[in-house]
Amino acid sequence: MTTTEADQTPLRRNDTATASGPRHAADVAPEPTDENVWLEDIHGEEQLAWVREQNARTEDLLQDAEYEAVEAGILEVLDSTDRIAMVNKRGDYYYNFWKDQDHPKGLWRRTSWDSYLSDEPVWDVLLDIDELAAAEGVEWVFHGAGFLRPSDGNEYRLAMVSLSPDGGDADRHREFDVESRTFVDGGFDLPTAKGNVSWLDADTLLVSSTAEGLPATSSSYARTGVKLRRGQSLADAERLFEIPEDHMLAMVAHDSTPGFERTFAVDYIDFYNRSTWLLREDSWVAIDVPTDVNISAHRDWLLFRPQKDWEVDGVVHPAGSLLAAGFDSYLAGTRSLLVLFAPDAHTSLQSWSWTKDYLLLNLLRDVSSEIRVLDPSVPDPDGGWASTVLDACPPLHDVNAYAVDDEDLGPAGNDFWLVATGFTTPTTLTRGTLGRDPDEQSSGVASQHAVVKRSPSFFNEAGYEVQQHFAVSADGTKVPYFQVASKDLVLDGQNPTQLSGYGGCEISRTPAYSGSVGRAWLERRTLGAASDDGTESHSRGGVYVVANIRGGGEYGPAWHRAALQENRHRAYEDFAAVAKDLISRGVTSRRRLGCVGGSNGGLLVGNMLTQYPELFGAVSCGVPLLDMRRYTRLSAGYSWIAEYGDPDVPSQWEFISTFSPYHLLHDGVDYPETFIWTATSDDRVGPVQARKMAARMQAMGIRNVWFHEALEGGHAGASDNRQAAALQARSNHFLWRSLAGSN
Repeated sequence: MTTTEADQTPLRRNDTATASGPRHAADVAPEPTDENVWLEDIHGEEQLAWVREQNARTEDLLQDAEYEAVEAGILEVLDSTDRIAMVNKRGDYYYNFWKDQDHPKGLWRRTSWDSYLSDEPVWDVLLDIDELAAAEGVEWVFHGAGFLRPSDGNEYRLAMVSLSPDGGDADRHREFDVESRTFVDGGFDLPTAKGNVSWLDADTLLVSSTAEGLPATSSSYARTGVKLRRGQSLADAERLFEIPEDHMLAMVAHDSTPGFERTFAVDYIDFYNRSTWLLREDSWVAIDVPTDVNISAHRDWLLFRPQKDWEVDGVVHPAGSLLAAGFDSYLAGTRSLLVLFAPDAHTSLQSWSWTKDYLLLNLLRDVSSEIRVLDPSVPDPDGGWASTVLDACPPLHDVNAYAVDDEDLGPAGNDFWLVATGFTTPTTLTRGTLGRDPDEQSSGVASQHAVVKRSPSFFNEAGYEVQQHFAVSADGTKVPYFQVASKDLVLDGQNPTQLSGYGGCEISRTPAYSGSVGRAWLERRTLGAASDDGTESHSRGGVYVVANIRGGGEYGPAWHRAALQENRHRAYEDFAAVAKDLISRGVTSRRRLGCVGGSNGGLLVGNMLTQYPELFGAVSCGVPLLDMRRYTRLSAGYSWIAEYGDPDVPSQWEFISTFSPYHLLHDGVDYPETFIWTATSDDRVGPVQARKMAARMQAMGIRNVWFHEALEGGHAGASDNRQAAALQARSNHFLWRSLAGSN
């Protein structure tokens, strides 16, 4: 196969499916006047001077003695040496990445199983990121490592380590030897760029990158996949795969499972559509599924999860199902699909994981976890695989099961991890083993498991109660939300309440323990704030609420798709419905209710600020999308057209403009107190939209608008525990100051 043939085969298919061609100026939606375009120069001297001035103003407001105590309390949680060190098994070792007070950038390390079971494991430090940063003069942030599969009888040794110079999405990939604990002299070393690497063999990588002149998509991600041989430059590497510029990203990867070695290429057309190709005898073979059906391969099996209803041979499989077919038989044209999971109105599939002989399904039933184990060797009466519920998960908790090491040839092949957490339940890590039920009358799977590690307690959980409520949205949809509050909560509308949400990208907000939330919000007490009638009320703590609005994945793809593009308003109506329900139930009032969100959640609370200002006393808006007219031209924004729509298309800008907070600001509105925060090094959303929103609000004379921009930390806003503690403390302290006072 020549390079040209490899490039053109997938290109022809994908161009036909999605190409839109050039757009004439007359067909582009008009662009509103934007007096703050100058702030789009992220690293400009004048722009950063504006940022520093804003930061100083905000720090003068927030960084008082109370703030210092909040930040210290959060940092103590993040740096705690008693928290669980989560591990990944590779060969005989268990690998972990760890940050604490003495190692703020972190340690990549490993230990044995027997040592891990002890109260004080002995860790073998492989790479000290703080030492590396000091030696090389770069503020490295560790983003993981991918091992080369060793030959039979040998231990894992070589890995490609991913390091970001500033916490952004662009990484430098460097070959590392875990035995010598050094980067390989003359080894693979890929320049910093957005992309992905996968081992093909000991001397070859499959790489998707934008470095060394390789083309990027309009979304700023890699457009090609190349085969990089040891000693080659990326510019000289053989190009295997290329996608159109207006698609999101290209990826090439090798599955090295013994006996099932396969090379794949994926054209991520957008967030929810992709085409997958298999390399067979030097030719790319398309895996024939609709682009909105997600697929995964595991040994003999192909699994399918459709994003929309999928009709196959006259049978309609609903969105969010999990289906299976033999890998080779499906590629040969057979379309006999096994139904492994079918959603209902209350239950959705969140993820799955294979052990050696079984398949674990992680489900949500009204946003509480349920885990099922499927046995491919035992058919069920409905034509799928025998299913067993893995013990009862406690209600209002998040429990996830996944394999320890499905390729372990010994007894660990059917071992699984179980991670359980709840708003008032510190996380526990359990390890178990799956096997056939010894009861001859049963066709189910039995499990034996025991708790391995427990997270410490960071606040007085016993004093708090978790409740689930359902608000009714504008169209009659019931929207669940979690409420965490003191057991002595008084329903008089005077409780400082922090409402959090996301509502996008099919991401689910599930119960999770947070010592930071406990300390920075739940356990904080008012000094006896004045009631509306002027009398003095008793001291009270904060209420923490998480809303499971449409746009998320709590009820599967249909819940997500209900708030896509022209239906985006449903996510905001859902969130507003939760706010109204909290007020009507007497939990809080407009003066005491604040909301917080980041990224797409920043867009959510930006719309609360501009469309529902009468519901909130304060808004904390982080790393946000806000300028929805220009978002596709900023950082990785083009990749989210599938979620929000294309603002250059007049008919789409018509509905996008209804949820673009930057364009929904008006004079004469009583806006809530507002804190907008971001990071200079965020190369996903970028800091630009946050800057412009704050600048416009301040220029309009809107009172109490505050802005802060961290200089590093990427889209997370923080690259180490101290930065994370400061970020969380600023947001929480701002909300508390705004909501808990007497004025």
